[in-house]
Amino acid sequence: MTPQTVAMLLAGGQGTRLGELTKNLAKPAVPFGGKYRIIDFTMSNLANSGISTVGLLVQYSPLMLNKHIGIGKPWGLDRQYGGVSVLSPYSSREGSAWFSGTADAIVKNMHFVEQYEPDELIVLSGDHIYQMDYTKMLEFHRGNGADATISAIEVPMDEASRFGILNTNDDFSIYEFDEKPEHPKNNLASMGVYVFNWETIKPYLLSDEKDEESDHDFGKDIIPKMLADDKKLFAYRFDGYWKDVGTIKSYWEANMDLLKEDFQTLLMSKEWPTYPNEENRPPEYIGETAEITNSLISPGSFIEGKIDNSILFVGVETMEGASVTDSIILPDAVIGKNVTLDSVIVMSEVEIPDGTQIVASNGDPVVISPDTLEDYIAEGGSHNG
Repeated sequence: MTPQTVAMLLAGGQGTRLGELTKNLAKPAVPFGGKYRIIDFTMSNLANSGISTVGLLVQYSPLMLNKHIGIGKPWGLDRQYGGVSVLSPYSSREGSAWFSGTADAIVKNMHFVEQYEPDELIVLSGDHIYQMDYTKMLEFHRGNGADATISAIEVPMDEASRFGILNTNDDFSIYEFDEKPEHPKNNLASMGVYVFNWETIKPYLLSDEKDEESDHDFGKDIIPKMLADDKKLFAYRFDGYWKDVGTIKSYWEANMDLLKEDFQTLLMSKEWPTYPNEENRPPEYIGETAEITNSLISPGSFIEGKIDNSILFVGVETMEGASVTDSIILPDAVIGKNVTLDSVIVMSEVEIPDGTQIVASNGDPVVISPDTLEDYIAEGGSHNG
């Protein structure tokens, strides 16, 4: 009954660059795509890849994330052996409970991995939007006799300095790893998806734990040490859609991408479904005055007015005369009569008063929370940028 592969899913990110969206919510738990949360994409990748032993490492504001994952039933992980286990930081005799880096999060939960005696450990992030068959990456890893394999994707050259860059030989063996280099040699970026031979990586984790100079991070510390020891590391090229929704703008862009024909398989693929943990809501109601163009309308919504190129989550209400364009309306928000929204993200349960106009400028979407809404109302109910 020992699984060949154990997955460790890092889901404790605070996501400070997402501002109001993560004020009281872990980044992987942020709503996405109408009826999903960001973590649903990685969880669905695991389910579709047949990986059924998963450790979910949580840290920052985990309440909603824990509730959402539950026993893992939507992803087939509600099982007696394996399944999903939520691994929270805990206090030990040695001191600090918080995870101080990606590698530290794994080493502090090494006992979870060890009980399964796996051949491989796959380390994943819970805050990326993508569809990936991990079994193909595992086959590539085994076929190359690799000690570690890092999934990589080509990014625009002018953005490469934001990522860990893999410098490779013709066979995709890695000879150098540059963590956010000022002058990158290429644009092949790490996706933060790692496969390690368990018996190979274990001593590196234990050694790193004792290193007081280390950041306890895979990209900054573990990978360079493995390369210095001439371990066999390979880059696994990924050619599909992948988005790190680390900023308000990238979060908005990733949601808007779902409305483009080229990317609709992210939600609608029968071969690679994305599984939500959705509430039981009634069907959406589309009223007589509703005009809907190229938008996603979720269950439980009550729609009047004009909706164009927007995503409305569950339980959203838009009133007569409302105009919503290029916007994301999170669960149970209410958009009043004759409201105009353009490139706006309205947070859950926010009620936009009648007649309010919020139009973003400079290409940056505006986030409306209960706190920021008060500022717009104080300015007279109208805002540009």
